[in-house]
Amino acid sequence: MSPHRPTPALPALIAHRGYAARAPENTLAAIDAAHAAGCRWVELDVQRLGDGMPVIWHDADVSRCSDGHARLRELDWAAAQGLDVGRWFDARFAGERMASLDDALARLAGHGMGLNLELKLSPGHDATALAAVAGRALAALPPERLLISSFDDTLLAQVRRDHPEAVLGWLAEALPDGWLARCRSLDAFSINLDWQRLTRDDAAAVKAAGLHLLCYTANDPEAFAPCWEWGVDAVISDDPARFGAHPA
Repeated sequence: MSPHRPTPALPALIAHRGYAARAPENTLAAIDAAHAAGCRWVELDVQRLGDGMPVIWHDADVSRCSDGHARLRELDWAAAQGLDVGRWFDARFAGERMASLDDALARLAGHGMGLNLELKLSPGHDATALAAVAGRALAALPPERLLISSFDDTLLAQVRRDHPEAVLGWLAEALPDGWLARCRSLDAFSINLDWQRLTRDDAAAVKAAGLHLLCYTANDPEAFAPCWEWGVDAVISDDPARFGAHPA
């Protein structure tokens, strides 16, 4: 990574989708739950509605995590705000509304928390428009508290062109062919891999390349324990509290 770009102060444990084990995922309530639990960083997903509004949401549609049935690209902000996105998780969260990216960034800034922001490119959505939302995050959070990630390295390349100062993480399931050249072309800070597909040799190769290694989505501390020994820098978990203190 460029020596002129700050290095994020990543903790060993990052709360997935806000704090998905304790609150409806990707909501302001989930961010608050992470803060209450003492988490320093969260991971959130961002997409755009049909009217262009960037929102914190994982799926291409709203059926799993709301009382509605529509694709994101079919909704405008007003329609999205009519959805209850909390009751599906627990009646205590009834009335929770979909969070805009700006509202989530403001909440994180207020809590002094860091963010791994995944740019989630669903089918039928415009990559260039989604890449543009990175600028909002960069304006709202200090660079040492922001990692921008995506499975789409073309999308990350657009962010790199538009925002040379951005700290990038490339998401993959397992370490793919050509991974190092692609990370180098992005000037990536990290590669973020599925912990269940990680091997000792892959971890060693990533660390030897000078990249940070993040793993998702681990919820079994005992099963994950060998990965710490392999040099994993941070784990993204639905319930970080299950891990207790970091073993290092």
